[in-house]
Amino acid sequence: MRTEKHRDFGPTFMREQLVKQRGINLSNETVRSFMIAEKLWRVKRRHGPLIARQWRERMALHGALVQFDGSYHDWFEAGTEACLLAAIDDATGAILHAVFEDNEGTAAVFRFWWSYFERNGLPVAIYLDKFSTYKVNHKSAVDNAELMTQFQRAMKECDVRIICANSPEAKGRVERLFGTLQDRLVKEMRLADIKEQREANVFLAETYLPDHNRRFSVLPRTPGDAHRTLTDALRERLPSLFSVQSTRRINNDYTLRFKNQWLQIIATTGVAVYKRDTVTVEERLDGSLPVRLREVYLEYRKLPERPLPLPKSVVALVKKSTAHVPPPDHPWRKTFLRARRKKT
Repeated sequence: MRTEKHRDFGPTFMREQLVKQRGINLSNETVRSFMIAEKLWRVKRRHGPLIARQWRERMALHGALVQFDGSYHDWFEAGTEACLLAAIDDATGAILHAVFEDNEGTAAVFRFWWSYFERNGLPVAIYLDKFSTYKVNHKSAVDNAELMTQFQRAMKECDVRIICANSPEAKGRVERLFGTLQDRLVKEMRLADIKEQREANVFLAETYLPDHNRRFSVLPRTPGDAHRTLTDALRERLPSLFSVQSTRRINNDYTLRFKNQWLQIIATTGVAVYKRDTVTVEERLDGSLPVRLREVYLEYRKLPERPLPLPKSVVALVKKSTAHVPPPDHPWRKTFLRARRKKT
């Protein structure tokens, strides 16, 4: 069975593939002894930890704490690294969601948690890395100075608690998960001839994750699920929540500048826009750019160049009422005038 595809298989994984591909069922130690005899496996010396850390008990309830991180690795064995984002449940050890992305930037992280909420609901708390996940620590990472701030803002509005670990060992469950995936998942995708990110995400969701969770997850101490259901009201707000939000001030000519674009504000029904008002610009995942004043989205048009000064000063932009005003000879007005004359 030993081929180029099996060049780095360990005894345990080799035994599983013997059962799956050839129907040969041997014990792990038997396969290990055969591989050592054939010089296909070398016994590794064990080294104890340099620092003794206190063990933390698992959470009792599924969804009470979700550990989240990203791993840059040559997942497709093509000589270039891709990023795998994954969330693992602390209580059960089950992988709740995993997806391949090009990087660990704002858009990728927002897409991940949007999909997570749709699939599982809202967890009570998320345990993540304090530095490596949200800072430039890799040449392939696309960093954003506001990433952590944007992520915390979105989760705060969703009422999901954020916990930052002070060391990789503190969130050891997700760190060990990536060690397992870099060993098993890479080989499984090699056997399935998967070399492309889209195919890998389909393989992850439909094939690998169900099998992995069946093998390695455990039952929680307390039955139940701490995830909260994603309500329709919150689902409607997700495009706004998972957007990069920036504040801008309205200029005297009722324009604003955003990333070398000039936006001309138009009078909008339901709100009066004044000079120097502070608005929020939302860079959404679909590429749209809504402008919000408090809870009302303003109408605007993009200008090809910097606008010229206004010929006259305008106090405020207010949408004129479209209500019909009856003429002076309208029967309703005549009735009103007759009643008024009688009263006087």
